[in-house]
Amino acid sequence: MTELVTAPPHATLSDGPGPRDRASIRRTNLAAVMSLLRDSGPRSRAQIATDTGLPKPTVTSLVAELVALRLVREGPAQREGAVGRPGTLVHLDGGDICGVGVEISTSYIHVLALALDGTQVHEDRVSLAVSDEGPDATLDVTSRHVTRCLAALDREGRRPVGLTLALPGVIDMASATVTYAPGIGWRDVAVADALRTRLKQAVPGPVPPIAVDNDAKLAALAEYAQVRGSGVHDMLCITGERGIGAGIVNDGRLLRGASGFAGEVGHMPLDPQRNPCVCGRYGCWQTMVGLDAILRLAAPGNDPIHDPDVELAGRLGDVRRRAEAGDPRTLSALDRVAHDLGLGLALLADVLNPRLVILGGYFTHIGDLFLDRVRETVQSRVMAPQAGGCEVRLSTLGFTAAAHGGAQLALDAVYQRPALSL
Repeated sequence: MTELVTAPPHATLSDGPGPRDRASIRRTNLAAVMSLLRDSGPRSRAQIATDTGLPKPTVTSLVAELVALRLVREGPAQREGAVGRPGTLVHLDGGDICGVGVEISTSYIHVLALALDGTQVHEDRVSLAVSDEGPDATLDVTSRHVTRCLAALDREGRRPVGLTLALPGVIDMASATVTYAPGIGWRDVAVADALRTRLKQAVPGPVPPIAVDNDAKLAALAEYAQVRGSGVHDMLCITGERGIGAGIVNDGRLLRGASGFAGEVGHMPLDPQRNPCVCGRYGCWQTMVGLDAILRLAAPGNDPIHDPDVELAGRLGDVRRRAEAGDPRTLSALDRVAHDLGLGLALLADVLNPRLVILGGYFTHIGDLFLDRVRETVQSRVMAPQAGGCEVRLSTLGFTAAAHGGAQLALDAVYQRPALSL
C-alpha cells in the first residue's frame, strides 16, 4: 500500500444497479463505513447514510454485515439528562483484532500493539545502541521482544492482523528492505525476511504479515490521526532523534516522492560550520538540531547525558533540570538549537506551506523550553504573512509516534478490506 493518509470526505459508491463488479463496490462501501467510524466516532445509521451519501437500506445491510464480522457493534447513545428513549449508535468493535508497530531507532527498540479502536493493548521498550550492535544482533533482540508481544496478545485472546517495522532511512517497501539508513549504519538489509525467519523459529502459531516503512512517515501517519477531522490537511511531522526526518502530508496524503526519499530534510546543507554528518557529507541540518547536537552543545563528552546505556528520557530529564536551574551552557544550547530549528522550519514552510508543524521525538521532552523561540524564528523568516498560517506544536506521542503509526498501518488492512482481512 502506498497511500498512508487519506483525507475526508469518505469516498463511497452506491449499491444501485449498473456497475459490473458489485462485490468490489460493496467492499468499498464497507471500507467507507469503517473509516468513517474510525475518523469521526460512533454514528447512528441515519448519520452514516448522511455522511457517506449511501442509501439508508444500504447502510442497514452494511452495518449488519460488519456486526456479523464482529468489527462493529450497536449500542445506546449516552444522553445525560435527556428524556425519552436513547438512540442507537454504531461503534467500532473488533476487540480481538490488533496491529503491531515496531520501531528500531538509533538508541532503542519499541514494540506497541493497538486494538482496532486505537486502544493500546501492549507496549515494550528496550534501550539499544543499534549502530554498534549491527543488523543481526539488533534483529535478534527485536525478535525476542516481538515474540513476547505476540505471546501476551495470544494469552489475551487477541489476534494481530499485521506488523509494521519502522526504521530511520530509505525503505524499499516492495521488498521490505532498508536500502540506506546512515543513522544506524544499515544498507540493503532485508529486515522483514530476517525478522520473519526468526519469528517462525520462536512463535508457535502463524507469524502475522510484516511490512517495513520509514519512521518519520509512520510518525506522520500517527500524528495526522491525532488531528484528523480538525480541518488540517497539510502538515509536517519532524522527528527529533539522532537524525532529523519529516513526514509530509499534502492535501491529506502522505508525500513519498519518486523514489521514496521525500522527507529527508535532516540532510539539507544549512550548517555554516560544516560539521560532519553520519551520511558522509558535511553541514547537514541534523548536525545543528539533532539529538547529538543538543547533547554536544549542552555538555562535554564525558558527561552522563552522553551515556547510551542510560534511558534517553532520563538523559533528557537531566537536560531539563539543568535548564530549569539556570545552567548557562544548557540554556545557550537550547537557544542555539531553537534558532537553528526555526531556520530550517521556515525554509520548509516557504516551500511547502503547511498548516501545521508537529515536533516529535526528543523535542517533546524539552521542546517546551524553547518552543516560543522556534515560533518567533519561523514567524520572522517565512516569506508569507503570518508565516502562511503555519502553526508549530509539540507532539503528544513523542518517541512512541512511529510505533503508533506502524500499528495503525497494520490495522489499515481491516479498514480497507474489512471482509477479506479477517
